[in-house]
Amino acid sequence: MRRYTSTFAAIFATGIVANTVCPPLYAAQSEARDYPKKAVRFIVPFAPGGGSDITARAIAGKLQEKWGQQFVVDNRAGAAGTIGVELTARATPDGYTICLISASHAIKSASTTDLPYNLEKDLQGVSQATSLFYVLTVTPTLPARTVQELITYAKANPGLLNFGSAGAGGLQHLAGELFAHMSGTKLVHIPYKGGNLMITAVLSGETQISISTVASLGPHMKSGRLRMLAISARERSPLVPELPTIAESGLPGYAVYQWYGVVAGSRIDRGIIRKLSAAIGEAANAPDVEKRLAADGSTAVGSAPEQFEKYLRSQIALWRKLIVDTKLHLQ
Repeated sequence: MRRYTSTFAAIFATGIVANTVCPPLYAAQSEARDYPKKAVRFIVPFAPGGGSDITARAIAGKLQEKWGQQFVVDNRAGAAGTIGVELTARATPDGYTICLISASHAIKSASTTDLPYNLEKDLQGVSQATSLFYVLTVTPTLPARTVQELITYAKANPGLLNFGSAGAGGLQHLAGELFAHMSGTKLVHIPYKGGNLMITAVLSGETQISISTVASLGPHMKSGRLRMLAISARERSPLVPELPTIAESGLPGYAVYQWYGVVAGSRIDRGIIRKLSAAIGEAANAPDVEKRLAADGSTAVGSAPEQFEKYLRSQIALWRKLIVDTKLHLQ
């Protein structure tokens, strides 16, 4: 009799536990199913008008069309993109605050130990939205017409060549450092206050090498005032089919991309994250959005949350290893 009583008690207790656990589960499923029920704040941690702003507004417009709720782009520039991401990490974890980050945030996480957030722990990936390759260019006065010839010349003249960037610690800077490290050459970094000044410096011969976007090169691509050697992508691009990749041209394994992706707080229900991820992928790959983003050489991606998180971790690891191996000081 005692055995049956204890068995009944165990079953009854299990029922109580189930009843206390299931309602939150049902509530989470309901929240994901009904999401979004109000306006969503879409933080862009940079000033209006740049690539991140253009990308966010293109995607926000499509999400608004899809769900009939506002996706309000909120530019929160400052501290090299840190302020906007911190706001996202600290926001109420209900899915109504999301943020567009870029490759620069992976570099920041790799190089800075005192950030007010941990990109890998306090936030979760929603979807990588776009990807953008760089073009390796040199001044026509250099005798190098291929990547291999540039490497050979740089090795024969250590410290003689310099490369420009739009600022110390940015992706262009680290792309150049990675090129020098992998090729075993010594190149001098010259930071400028913006991409336009850097391009002007290369055109004048003040700087011999640049790693720039197709959009920033613009009219100089066919003028002969710059010599384009290769692109930083893993595969050739239909946008510039005549250019080989850096990897196939003498530096196997080299690949650098500027990219934009959406993150949200780490405690947000995964069902909401997946719903957002699918919609962002659909928005980025919409024909009109693809056309708009392609103007600066961007390619739509639209990855699943797990894929973006894996990619983000790999990017942080890549830049952290480079910084350690080269003893690079970015602060």
